[in-house]
Amino acid sequence: MKKSLFAIAAVTAFAGAAQAQSSVTVYGVMDIGIGGANSRVANGSTVNKTTTTAAYDGGESTNRLGFKGVEDLGGGASAFFTVELGLTPDAAQAVNTGVTQNRQSFVGLKKTGLGDVALGTQYTTVYNAVAKTDAGNTNNFGGDIIYTAYKGGAYSASNGTAAGDSFTIRANQMVTLNSETYAGFQAHAMAILGNNNSTQTTTTTPTGQTVTGGINNQNGWGLGLDYTWNKLFVTANYMGLTAKNPYANTSANGQVATETPVAIFGAGQGSTNGSNVQDNQFYAAGTYDFGILKAYAQYISRKVSLEQNSGQYFKRSAEQIGVRSFITPTIEAWVSGGLGRVTGNGSVVSASGQPTANLTAWQIGSNYWLSKRTNLYAIYGQANTSNVSNVNIAGTSGNPSSGNMNNYGVGVRHTF
Repeated sequence: MKKSLFAIAAVTAFAGAAQAQSSVTVYGVMDIGIGGANSRVANGSTVNKTTTTAAYDGGESTNRLGFKGVEDLGGGASAFFTVELGLTPDAAQAVNTGVTQNRQSFVGLKKTGLGDVALGTQYTTVYNAVAKTDAGNTNNFGGDIIYTAYKGGAYSASNGTAAGDSFTIRANQMVTLNSETYAGFQAHAMAILGNNNSTQTTTTTPTGQTVTGGINNQNGWGLGLDYTWNKLFVTANYMGLTAKNPYANTSANGQVATETPVAIFGAGQGSTNGSNVQDNQFYAAGTYDFGILKAYAQYISRKVSLEQNSGQYFKRSAEQIGVRSFITPTIEAWVSGGLGRVTGNGSVVSASGQPTANLTAWQIGSNYWLSKRTNLYAIYGQANTSNVSNVNIAGTSGNPSSGNMNNYGVGVRHTF
């Protein structure tokens, strides 16, 4: 009887210990403030001005609610997961219903001494590197030429969507690998496996033909390498992404239209004429902590091109430097500035596009820390686009255009 009681107690204790090795953490960000933006976009002799002043959310950090957990599997192995949703506390629906609602959802395995592997919706290797090396900590105000956000609406090529952005932030159907750190080096890899192909069929109607099915591939790969030595950190990353969308239909005479890219990778699937786009992204950066301040240097390049005709492309490159420092134990400040350039040729940009433009941007910001989790902030940024040289495919000059904006706000942020 005593042996049986002892065995039951031992099994119960073991089960309790195993259960204690699993943990789930709830975390998130709540960021709400007041701010404004002024933009001026000139198109030939026409100048369009926009002024915005409003309460907003997610100024310094995008609002989110997340759950993450780790289970010890023994022998140095563990399982982990993350589910993270975007929040819009200043809107009718608290849970974001847009494309950022599913910010991250993945599950993975880790082995001490080797590294980890994860599968699901995740950040790309380039975004993870930018998050480590951006003086403004990837806030959502304008003036950062690498992380092209703008609280105040659409702007110009320097802060636009699609090919105007510097890099792809996240992707679905992703597998990631991260090594342990060896002699200061840590390697990263990613693969996006988004192939959804079906038999292409043609239906003839009195007005023409309708084509359904075909190749619909959204895939890619990426590599990154970090190096840390004392107070120095450097990183280099490359991603090659492809988007092959099927034909949705043809012209009225039944002839298949010429395939042209209508969306870069990650901007959506499906189009009238199909698309076949290659999207190459490169990012390199370094930081050095001097003690009284931390210095940042960044370079990014992105080229989106038509695979059938490499002469049709859109390219954006930029470089930026910045510093960040605690002025007092509770007051933190940063400043950054950068230069960039946009070039392109052919219909990958627009039906009339061969644009060339120079970009400039700068930002200054500060945090007043009330505690380790709560701070007040004030951020101001400016971005400018020079006159765009625009010559269409027929060789006719279009209207020159340029733009500038400023973006500012104050708010309170709490992390939990």
